[in-house]
Amino acid sequence: MSGMLDRVHDLYDELERNCVLLSFKGGLNPELISVILGLVERKLASMENDQRSRKRVFNVVVECLQNLYHHNRQKTSTDEPADQVREPQGVVMIAHTATGYSVLTGNFMAGSDVEQLRSHLDRINGLTPDDLRDWYRAKLADGQYSSAGGGGLGMIDIARRSGGKLEYGFVPYDQDNAFFSLNVNVNT
Repeated sequence: MSGMLDRVHDLYDELERNCVLLSFKGGLNPELISVILGLVERKLASMENDQRSRKRVFNVVVECLQNLYHHNRQKTSTDEPADQVREPQGVVMIAHTATGYSVLTGNFMAGSDVEQLRSHLDRINGLTPDDLRDWYRAKLADGQYSSAGGGGLGMIDIARRSGGKLEYGFVPYDQDNAFFSLNVNVNT
């Protein structure tokens, strides 16, 4: 038992050294997201003196968690009953960095949607802050929202609030699924 406690202690030491505010991996539901947001809010209040910076970071975390929850594909396995509904699975890590905060999320998605999302992210990364604002307003005005809600607004909003480029990656998992990771740096 002491070996496990030592490993847990080492993990906490590593998290402290790397200034990780929160790290989570597993099933997500609205109640858990509320708990995570409460923890983040408290941690930010104790770490970040600037209220505007706190608000920006918190808003990016909210958007990233919503994105993680709503755009998460469940991998299906042949041994599971077809009607079994599982919570979306995700990875979330929020860390304090030398320049601000880093919000990292990861989730499974349909492999067939990768190119469309990559194209959307590349377009976002290619725009100036003013162009991003104009595109966001135009998308709001056209009222076309996807079944998951948002019509691509979430990623645009994340980029606007962070003030930086979205770092992302896709890793093929099997013939139908890919793992999508998003790292958002919020400079404060």
